[in-house]
Amino acid sequence: MKLVASKTSPYARKIRIILAEKKLAFEFAGENVWDPATRIGDYNPLGKVPALVTDEGETLFDSPVIAEYLDGLGGTRLLPAGGIERARVKRQEALGDGIADAGIAVFLERKREAARQDGAWIERQLGKVRSGMAAIEKELGDKPYLGGESPSLGDIACGCALFWAEFRMPELGWRAKHPTLDAWARRLEARPSFSSTRPQDA
Repeated sequence: MKLVASKTSPYARKIRIILAEKKLAFEFAGENVWDPATRIGDYNPLGKVPALVTDEGETLFDSPVIAEYLDGLGGTRLLPAGGIERARVKRQEALGDGIADAGIAVFLERKREAARQDGAWIERQLGKVRSGMAAIEKELGDKPYLGGESPSLGDIACGCALFWAEFRMPELGWRAKHPTLDAWARRLEARPSFSSTRPQDA
């Protein structure tokens, strides 16, 4: 398999962690979608990472699609087989991806010259990030992971979103504001799949 991705994308990190958790071999192909010479369009007509080329040569894109495919390849299951349990984990994945969506929107808006930035729109997106973090904390409760005794796809997606926010927007200071999330995050960071995929500008 070949994963076309960047090392800063929270969505790509989600897939890298799944591959590591399931001990699946793959080739990493770094791609900067903002580079005019990017070839991401060869893999995803929407111009987004990650994209996965399967061993059979078929290309999959959008991280929830890739995550679902990988979960069916054996190893530790990160998604329940069906029913409300599966829907609950998919909801958690959507929550993590949604936090990342809002955070990235803020990050990109702040790259515009100051006079053209929409402060109200930035605050609206930051509100989504904050309420999303509160929702993770509420759902976590006193469990070690969202998935219970072991991490699920929901933990991976939410963890990637929060770690991306810490990487790109450290001023949010979410660990100090949410001690429960900090303890949960430390449990995730202790796993090799997380420690080996920290975001980096590369």
